[in-house]
Amino acid sequence: MTAPRARRPPEEARRLILDAAASLLAESGVAAVQVRAVAARVGMTDAGVTHHFGNREKLLAELLRHGGRSLRSALDDVLKAWLDHDADLLELVESLHGLYERGYGELAVAMHAAGWRDPGSGMLDPVVDALHALRPDGGSLDDTRLAVAALHQAMATEALYGGDFRRSAGLTGAAAEDSAAQVRWWARQLRLALGVTRSR
Repeated sequence: MTAPRARRPPEEARRLILDAAASLLAESGVAAVQVRAVAARVGMTDAGVTHHFGNREKLLAELLRHGGRSLRSALDDVLKAWLDHDADLLELVESLHGLYERGYGELAVAMHAAGWRDPGSGMLDPVVDALHALRPDGGSLDDTRLAVAALHQAMATEALYGGDFRRSAGLTGAAAEDSAAQVRWWARQLRLALGVTRSR
């Protein structure tokens, strides 16, 4: 005889389903996000998943919104910690790298491949605003936006392709596998792009 499944409050069940779907998306792409696979991850039946989301297409649509909210919230936390700590640009870049390394890089790439686009004025606007305020000459806001976009692109793809990209540029062994030198390089490039000579 099998043990009865635990009943969860609807919001908790929806969150667990979306978290499991996000993990599957990040690990193996949109094709892996199947109702049966999600149900197995959270220990519920296929019917339980469809009860909360209707069908796979509705689950995917909500997953993209959920992933976008999760990524935006995590970015806000990184920026707030950086501003509160009064840290330098290297620490911000290291924090962003750490965020993406925890699976948000794969999630961002998978969400983009699955069709999600940031519907607002820009998920990275708070980062742009904070970094633009550091510019000693005021500088072009568009240049700051481009610098942040390049950093975002680099950090989001690092976990997936960083070692491969470094090997394609001729780095070998530990230099190809270790992202620390690359992260420091990005921090220096960001400092140059912003014209920032001091830490903060």
